[in-house]
Amino acid sequence: MTELELPNVAFDRVIDRALEEDLAAGDVTTEACIDATTLATAHAMARQDLVVCGGPVFARVFARIDPDVRFESFAKDGESVLRGTKLWTVRGLARTILMGERVALNLAQRMSGVATLTRAHVDAVPRGTGTRITDTRKTTPGLRALERYAVRAGGGKNHRDNLGSAVLIKDNHIAACGGVKVAIERARAHATHTSRIECEVDTLEQLDVALAARADIVLLDNMDAPTVAEAVRRARGKALTEASGGVTLARIADLARAGVDYISVGALTHSAPAVDIGLDFEP
Repeated sequence: MTELELPNVAFDRVIDRALEEDLAAGDVTTEACIDATTLATAHAMARQDLVVCGGPVFARVFARIDPDVRFESFAKDGESVLRGTKLWTVRGLARTILMGERVALNLAQRMSGVATLTRAHVDAVPRGTGTRITDTRKTTPGLRALERYAVRAGGGKNHRDNLGSAVLIKDNHIAACGGVKVAIERARAHATHTSRIECEVDTLEQLDVALAARADIVLLDNMDAPTVAEAVRRARGKALTEASGGVTLARIADLARAGVDYISVGALTHSAPAVDIGLDFEP
C-alpha cells in the first residue's frame, strides 16, 4: 500500500455510522419530492483554494447506499487546487445522491481541511533544514484513520497511531513513577527490542537525565527556539529530537532552524477548519 492509499475497511464503519445518523428514519423530503427512478448528475466543486483529500471516501458514501452510483475523479488526493475546480462527479439515482450528499461532503470537507492546514505547515519549513511535520493523537474520536490519511495527503508524517504502537513517556508518566530516569529504565525493560523509547522533557536538566538514560527520542515540550537549539546541540548523536507543545504556524520556521528533527502539531487535526466544497446538480 502506498502512502496515499486507504483501504475501505478504514472508513466503511465510519460511513455507515454517519449514514445511520442521517437516514435512520429515511429522508422524508427526498422521498416526497423525487421520483424513485429519476437519474441525476452532480459535481463536487472547490469553493476555495484547498488541498484535495477524501475522494475515495466521498465516492464510498454513495456506494454504501447504492452500488450502482458511478463516480469520476478530476483531482487526486494531495493535489492543490484553486477555487472553482471540479473535484468529483457522481451519477445515479437522484434519491441516492441527495441522501448521501451531506455525509459525503462532511467527510471530504473535514479531510481536505486537515490536508490544507498540514500543507501550510509543511510549506513553512525552510528548505534544507530536513525537519518533518507530524500529527499527534489529538484526533476526532472515530475519525483517526481518515485524519491521519489527510495529514499524509498534506505532506505531513504520522506520529504513533495508538497507545500500543510506540513508547512515549509523558509528564504524567514521569510524575507517577518518580522521575525521568526510572521511567526510561522501566520502559526499556518492558519494551521489545524493536521499540524505541521516546521521553518528554520540559527542561534542559530533564533532557540531560533522559540522554544519560539512553532515550532514543526526546520530546522537547513547550520550549522556545533558543532552548530547542541548545537541546538539539546536547542531543546530537545521542537521540532524535521532537518539538511539541504550543506550536503555531508562525513558529515552524524558527523551530526548524533550531535543528529539531520533528515538529508535532496537534492543531493539524484538532483545529483544522473544514474547507468549502459544494455539490451541484446539473439542471
